[in-house]
Amino acid sequence: MPDPSRRPRILVIKLSALGDVVLALGPMATLRRHHADAHLTLLTTRPFAPLLEASGLFDAIHLDPKAGPRRPGAYVGLIRWLAAARFDRVYDLQTSDRSSGYFQALRLMGQAPPWSGIARGCAFRHDTPHRTRLHSIERQAEQLRLAGIPETLFPDLSFTWQGPNAADVDRFGLPQPFALLVPGGSAHRPEKRWPAERFAALARSLSDEGLTPVLLGTASEAGVIEQVRAGCPAAVPLVDRTALLDIPALGHRAALAVGNDTGPLHMIALAGCPTVALFSAASNPDKHRPRGPAVACLRRDALADLPTSEVIDAAARVRAPVR
Repeated sequence: MPDPSRRPRILVIKLSALGDVVLALGPMATLRRHHADAHLTLLTTRPFAPLLEASGLFDAIHLDPKAGPRRPGAYVGLIRWLAAARFDRVYDLQTSDRSSGYFQALRLMGQAPPWSGIARGCAFRHDTPHRTRLHSIERQAEQLRLAGIPETLFPDLSFTWQGPNAADVDRFGLPQPFALLVPGGSAHRPEKRWPAERFAALARSLSDEGLTPVLLGTASEAGVIEQVRAGCPAAVPLVDRTALLDIPALGHRAALAVGNDTGPLHMIALAGCPTVALFSAASNPDKHRPRGPAVACLRRDALADLPTSEVIDAAARVRAPVR
């Protein structure tokens, strides 16, 4: 007989990528509220574990090895872990072929729990024809409605700037007021980048208005950030100095943010920062735009055709009074 004292065991799956992980914080908080008495486990990948651990939403975090054909043992180990854990319900917020494959593997073993996702045969299958046309926030809210949860919370990143897990962004010693610029992006998607010389011209304009441009990026984006700084020596580079927790905490303090369609821009916009997001034909703002109280999206099929003056005008429209 079932042990009445046993807490229900719930699994949430969210593996990547940064923007999608951050937007899933709303559904994650919703699941924490809906299953308040359950033991809630998150299956994610290593880069996102510190941020999601700091959210305080989960009782345990398990790392997916993202094993492929060269590491079949790691994949088998993950499936065995899933089977041994005997989860009472699984919410697959990744909804990929990979995560759906976990359900199918458990199903072949006769151990598949009630599952919310897109996998064929799962109990709460999100298979509405329009789901792939929805923004992540609306798509995941619809997924949870199909699983019996009528209302989904909006993503909340306030734990990054207040509370016991808040990031210490004072260590950067940034002058107030400042604007965050995100000129990088995925190296294999150069079409999603506004030209560095345009970012430099924007940085000079902001500096002339009294805002210190602050350049965010990883080591792989150091080249483009150096190009921007060469065109605007007043800009402050934070190349490879920010952890994920720092980015929304900086966004909470910034007067403005402008950037390409990247994960960090989602965090900054959700933190309440007035944000201008730049899109090329490579992505659709209807599906991928950052969400926040003041967000403007500009799009050109080729971002090289987007003039600096238009970005400056959009920044003026969204920007709150200089703090």
